[in-house]
Amino acid sequence: MHGHDMMFDTDSARRLALSCRDPTADEHFVYAVLTTGIFCRPSCAARPARPENLRFFATASAAQADGYRACKRCRPDEPPKLQRDAAVIGRACRAIERAEAPPTLDELAAEAGMSPFHFHRLFRRIAGVTPRAYAAAHRADRARASLAVDGTVTDALYAAGFGSSGRFYAAAPALLGMTPSAYRARGAGESIRFAIGASSLGQVLVGVTDKGICAILLGDDPASLEADLRDRFARADIAPAPDAVADLLTRVVALVDDPRRGHDLPLDIRGTAFQRRVWEALQSIPPGETLSYGALAARLGAPRAVRAVAGACAANTVAVAIPCHRVIGATGAPTGYRWGLARKQALLASERPAKE
Repeated sequence: MHGHDMMFDTDSARRLALSCRDPTADEHFVYAVLTTGIFCRPSCAARPARPENLRFFATASAAQADGYRACKRCRPDEPPKLQRDAAVIGRACRAIERAEAPPTLDELAAEAGMSPFHFHRLFRRIAGVTPRAYAAAHRADRARASLAVDGTVTDALYAAGFGSSGRFYAAAPALLGMTPSAYRARGAGESIRFAIGASSLGQVLVGVTDKGICAILLGDDPASLEADLRDRFARADIAPAPDAVADLLTRVVALVDDPRRGHDLPLDIRGTAFQRRVWEALQSIPPGETLSYGALAARLGAPRAVRAVAGACAANTVAVAIPCHRVIGATGAPTGYRWGLARKQALLASERPAKE
């Protein structure tokens, strides 16, 4: 036996799992009741049986082979509920992706055989975003894909399911982070000015568009920071502008040196709908406090989307202003940070007095 199987390798451990209806045990064994002839999952809400009437089996087929019938409540002879729910939401996602225009919530719920309220809640729990946000993100992906292969703006608007160019152009900044023409050119025409200065955590690069700060990068070598900026915005017009960016650079360096102060910096951040939700949640974590990736996922209503949350933290290009350094591992120890674990630990240490 390996991993979680070791947790349920004795009858006493299995009875403990039954007493608290532990859903993590569902994948490892089923239990049968002598007096009823029925077998269940450990998480079943059925009335507990007397210990002397319990029998344990590794699989549903083993219980059936011994003459027991499957419980109609928890359906232990079918895939686990989480797996069934994931399959339902997976089919809904495919329906959204295939549709020329996004299906309504009522249409999706009816296809799933659920009420709109229950379907919406389940979709958000499994997918990490609402059906509407998922449809919008997929629409953006289709627009990006069409523009990226040198298609016309007209091709892109129809590929994304828009019926008119007016609606597409109105939605484009939110979908693409820039105009369709600029996106088609992969950033060409976008103007980014930057400056580099020294902070307590090494060198800081601040990149600015006409909408606000699009990058705050930390490192030891100015040349590497500039190369990183040019790699992230490969086709944009990028140039140093120390005088034009001086005020914002000073404010960013002050924030890096003392992240407890907070900020009102104008940010130009671009990401998927889910990434934006994560970044907004990060900004709600007060200085001096931390959250695990799992706790952050739960706060977003997507407790199983831990990897997606970690990915969104890693995709953050605006260090400290969007404080992904306040997210830590499940053990309470600081984990990976794209600008170096030592910097993450230093940022957390500088915020600690505010907590005490």
